[in-house]
Amino acid sequence: MMFMNKYIKKYWKLFCLAFLCLSAEALCDLLQPAIMAKIIDIGVANSQMDYVWRMGGLMLFITAMGALAASARNIVATQVSQRFGAELRSDLFRKIQALSFQNIDQFDRASLVTRLTNDVTQVQNFVNGLMRIFVKAPLLCVGALIMAVRLDSHLAMILLIVVPIVGVLIALNMKVGFPFFMKVQKALDRVNSVMREYLSGVRVVRAFNRFDYEVNKFNDANQEYQVRSRTAMRAMAIFSPGITLTVNMGIIAVLWLGGMRVDNGQMQVGTTIAFVNYMTQILFALMTISMVFNMFVRAKASTGRIGEVFAQENSMVWNEAPVQPTPVKGRVDFEQVSFLYEGTKEPVIKNVTFSCLPGDTVGIIGSTGSGKSSLVSLIPRFYDTNSGAVKVNGIDVKNMDPQKLRDKIAVVPQKTVLFTGTVLENIRIGKEDATLEEVEQAARMADAHEFVSTFPEGYNTVLGQQGVNFSGGQKQRVSIARALVRKPEILILDDCTSAVDVTTEANIKAALKKYAKDLTCLIIAQRITSVMDADKIIVLDHGQMVGIGKHDELIRDCAVYQEIFQSQVGKEMQKNG
Repeated sequence: MMFMNKYIKKYWKLFCLAFLCLSAEALCDLLQPAIMAKIIDIGVANSQMDYVWRMGGLMLFITAMGALAASARNIVATQVSQRFGAELRSDLFRKIQALSFQNIDQFDRASLVTRLTNDVTQVQNFVNGLMRIFVKAPLLCVGALIMAVRLDSHLAMILLIVVPIVGVLIALNMKVGFPFFMKVQKALDRVNSVMREYLSGVRVVRAFNRFDYEVNKFNDANQEYQVRSRTAMRAMAIFSPGITLTVNMGIIAVLWLGGMRVDNGQMQVGTTIAFVNYMTQILFALMTISMVFNMFVRAKASTGRIGEVFAQENSMVWNEAPVQPTPVKGRVDFEQVSFLYEGTKEPVIKNVTFSCLPGDTVGIIGSTGSGKSSLVSLIPRFYDTNSGAVKVNGIDVKNMDPQKLRDKIAVVPQKTVLFTGTVLENIRIGKEDATLEEVEQAARMADAHEFVSTFPEGYNTVLGQQGVNFSGGQKQRVSIARALVRKPEILILDDCTSAVDVTTEANIKAALKKYAKDLTCLIIAQRITSVMDADKIIVLDHGQMVGIGKHDELIRDCAVYQEIFQSQVGKEMQKNG
């Protein structure tokens, strides 16, 4: 994967250091059977105790050197793998942050969480193992083969049979395992998705007593994960015993043939024991290599999934050519705009044209699914138009840096999103360096100051995750204050007063009217009373603009607006009448 080149360039020196430590450790392991053979064949056979003590001391020294090399290797491997894992996770998070909504919509949200956590951990574990034991295994295997051939070329013929068989088993292991572990990771995505969905809708589940349904849904996903994991592990499980059996059969053959050669005087006992030790080292090395490929298969599957995110090219590009600054602040123009979401055939916005002048309050109303939220999402360039142009201050948003564009805009989304932290920290998301006075002023305009002041800790009151300890209306007012503290050129209120009472909404609108003198304010609403006094009202129906004008004009000329008015206000007037 191309994205790995960055980390290879950064950590190759430390990897080489770990490789040197591994080589020294492997060399120490390889020398010991040869020294032991000399102790038995020369020292013990000839009763030369001085030789035994001398060579025994050499073995202890070599063992100590191997232990030091192993310790150094562990320190380097742990440091590199942890730094690599943290950096990869951080880079992946930044990549996700930089992607457009159109790119992110190609992935399930739970899948992105899995890639950011479990998949990165799989790759990190492989890198750690690679530097600790995985590189040592081939060195030990090749070294033991060389030492075994040097000890006795006749017995070494057994290795010509054992090693190719093990090589075939490892190759099959890798070929069979990769598709299985791809399915395992996808099943884990499903488990995370079900759990995430349950936690976000736990109140609905409890309100409708849907515990059994949710438990069954989770059990299905969990069962699928278990079955796929079990299938993958079962498929892989046959290879390790096969490798062990093959190598152990080789050791039996060595003992049998070695015993015959010792009886015939063609070989000494110490050499036979050393050869068996080398065969045991080869067994350990081949088993480790098998484990390497098991982890490699998992890491390869995870690397592929991570690579899919890194391979995403941000669909949101802009013309780098300098544009002339304009004195106009807050003007928004839609020119023959059409838009459809990726993977859909029917446009949600169809040939819409209108303008919002600085200081205007523009209401946008329509039935559910008429495209109101999709329309305003084009202004801060959350999505790009398929045809036509959206202009801010006379400049096509496609020719503006999205970050600079969004600095001019504040959005209060339809679904209120608050973050774990204090009320003060949540409001300051709108303006990081806002003073306490600015925060309080914004909160007063959002009609939030009064209820925040009743808390013992005031603006330092801590919100739970998603603001669970606040009511829906309180969360909406904090969200509005977060937008107002920014003092933007364009303010977008996407049905953000649906959870507050009529009196509170009236207070917010009165404050906004005073506050919004010099900014363009777009108000999306389900309640017609929220937009009746707007300078301009846009009526949408199935993505098309079917009316534009003031309330009096629309109530006279626009059938869709008349229907909305009649369904909401007319019935209420009849009741009161």
